[in-house]
Amino acid sequence: MLDDITSVTLATALSGLAARQRVSANNIANIETPNFKASQVSFEDSLRAAVRAGDPSSAALSQGSQSGPVSVNGNNVSLDTETVTDEKTQLQYQLLSGALTSKFGLLETVLKG
Repeated sequence: MLDDITSVTLATALSGLAARQRVSANNIANIETPNFKASQVSFEDSLRAAVRAGDPSSAALSQGSQSGPVSVNGNNVSLDTETVTDEKTQLQYQLLSGALTSKFGLLETVLKG
């Protein structure tokens, strides 16, 4: 009952957003680390394709390096970029977790009659 395509899609997206949050936090934590290269997480295209194929759990996370200007110490972390990424990710996570909570609420209502 909880493994329908909507629930699995929402759970997979939440997992991807959580990974993005961890990577962004790591980037910020290393903002002064010499030669540190910022990373980014993407999963939306893979999740979209997996949903179209009927199996959202098969979506894959992709983690790669960010491009961008490098400072004198060889670091390319942009606090502005990471702050925007962090805020956007938090808002998306809140929206999707609310959707999943609402879905569970509907199931609870149906089960209680």
